[in-house]
Amino acid sequence: MTDSVRHVVTGVPWEEEFGYSRAVELPNGLVLVSGCTSVVDGQIVDGGPYEQAVNAFNVALGALAQLGLGAADVVRTRMYLTHARDVDEVGRAHQELFGAVRPAASMLIVNGLVDSRLVVEVEVEAYRTPGAAGGPAS
Repeated sequence: MTDSVRHVVTGVPWEEEFGYSRAVELPNGLVLVSGCTSVVDGQIVDGGPYEQAVNAFNVALGALAQLGLGAADVVRTRMYLTHARDVDEVGRAHQELFGAVRPAASMLIVNGLVDSRLVVEVEVEAYRTPGAAGGPAS
């Protein structure tokens, strides 16, 4: 990749161990945020599907903030749930965070996540007009 691709790393052990970045900004203005769960400082944050969704989206938004972007720049979200019964709670969290933005969104039911205590994982994509100023990446 070229030097104009910006990477956000947050220091969680999995980024180094598995060889990925929390977020990547491409020269065309597209910003891709890796799957985020309700893990903060290496610990799963207690709570149900709503709380886990809010925490996971906040992890993603934190990565965007390192690039000078926020919720208003989000153009797509993906929500992976381990139970269909959690659709309303995760949807409520999404609406509270992105209702004014109304990004394209997908909600999928999956067999499981990396830890059985996690019930939701989210991905976020944002867009910055090419050439627009952004904050520094880590």
